[in-house]
Amino acid sequence: MKITDTHTHLYMKEFDQDINFVIKKAFHKGINRFFLPSIDSSTIPNILKLEKKYPNICFPMIGLHPNKVDPSSLEKELQNIKTWLYKHSFISIGEIGMDLYLENKFVSEQKYAFQTQIQWAKQKKLPIIIHCRKAFDQVFHILSEENNSSLKGIFHCFSGTLEQAKKIIDFGIKLGIGGIITFKNNHVDQFLHKICLNHIVLETDSPYLSPHPFRGKRNEPKNLRIILKKLSHIYSTSEEEISDIIHMNVEELFFKKQ
Repeated sequence: MKITDTHTHLYMKEFDQDINFVIKKAFHKGINRFFLPSIDSSTIPNILKLEKKYPNICFPMIGLHPNKVDPSSLEKELQNIKTWLYKHSFISIGEIGMDLYLENKFVSEQKYAFQTQIQWAKQKKLPIIIHCRKAFDQVFHILSEENNSSLKGIFHCFSGTLEQAKKIIDFGIKLGIGGIITFKNNHVDQFLHKICLNHIVLETDSPYLSPHPFRGKRNEPKNLRIILKKLSHIYSTSEEEISDIIHMNVEELFFKKQ
């Protein structure tokens, strides 16, 4: 069984003391690749250290997270990220997007950063990893403006409606499914079976969003097996068959030559 955690922050301080053991435990569960999205340019060196330590196991992504958008430093930060983008090889641009969860803060700046990074992705023929929280309408509007045949990626931590899921898929974007589908108050598990498995990838967002019964504890890539088990129940399909399909999804999205 080959399983990829398409969204994990293993470079964060929460893993400083036991990163080797965390990866070993994940391997024991069949999770053998880890995609590392950046938050801003300051996180890139630690991501690249993991890539160097675990070549062909840890894969770097690059992007400016919407919560890190600050008008006073935005242009400089985008320039820093662009410099990295053109001097190192990354498998994706992310995580990028919009976040209006707490307040409508720096909305125009978030839009600008999102659009700018989408354009880089199209130029470099890279997938995008979309962070969207309480901003579906804004994100969909930008995707509509920027959409073309080269646009592809993952809608990270999907927690929307069936209608929104179908709209995302129409953009050529896959759904990132993680621990949320195990929460009692989630609704995605009620309709996910209506979405073809070809449009789904797995992620943990570790150290965040631990699946039930580990909510509140540090999340780890090994917990993808809990998500896979939940998907097996939702689709009435074996874990092996689901993992094979999702593995092909990841291969096509990230490693198929354009």
